[in-house]
Amino acid sequence: MSTLSPEHPAPASTEHVRAAGNFATTRWSVVLLAGRNDTERARAALAKLCETYWYPLYVYVRRRGSSPTDAQDLTQGFFELLLERQMLAKADPARGRFRAFILTAIKNFLTDEWGKSQTRRRGGSILKISLDWSAAEQRYHEEPADPDSPDKAFDRRWALAMLETALLALEKEYQADHAEDLFAALRPTFIGERAAQPYAELAAQLGMTESAARVAVHRLRKRYRALLRAEIAQTVALKEDVDEEMRHLFQSPGGT
Repeated sequence: MSTLSPEHPAPASTEHVRAAGNFATTRWSVVLLAGRNDTERARAALAKLCETYWYPLYVYVRRRGSSPTDAQDLTQGFFELLLERQMLAKADPARGRFRAFILTAIKNFLTDEWGKSQTRRRGGSILKISLDWSAAEQRYHEEPADPDSPDKAFDRRWALAMLETALLALEKEYQADHAEDLFAALRPTFIGERAAQPYAELAAQLGMTESAARVAVHRLRKRYRALLRAEIAQTVALKEDVDEEMRHLFQSPGGT
């Protein structure tokens, strides 16, 4: 989707999230810090993460050979187990990345007899998060045909989910400022190198100078990077993990 490069600031300190001030208020940090007590706040934070990033897991299960119906049942059963049985007690806060935790967790789930032979049916679900099954299989069939392993397919969809979430947040900001037309015109600038952007064409389209068009594109990309970093921060427990996850995202097939 985007060819933006991740930022490379100076390495952050190794201070643990428990002493990291405002950073500890991110969703995954809340889950890690409170998960062992099964607090409502932790469950709500985990549910939000699952609701945002469930589709990469659905792709993972499908790529492991499950049928659409079985993949739906398995993905749903996994989330019900995750939310009900305090699986977070097994998460290591010192290595707390939601991406790594949830992929390991579903691997363990799929090798367990409960997951293979006693999957709960969707009709009796008590799951309280929104999983759009009606669109999941259509999205899956729109995935590019490639020989990627299930793990790489998961990473691809995870990267795209991050990018799409940040882009949606950016679009909402422009809508709130009644600048939908500006966003629509600038959105194509996410594709391609900065030097190759059609600034003169954009300027004519928007009724501004070429210099102003360059500034508008720069602001759009800068704000997008900030929103992307903020979204990634919601899925890690340590400040220094943000930069590493940024690098991982842009190195994955979906982030280039």
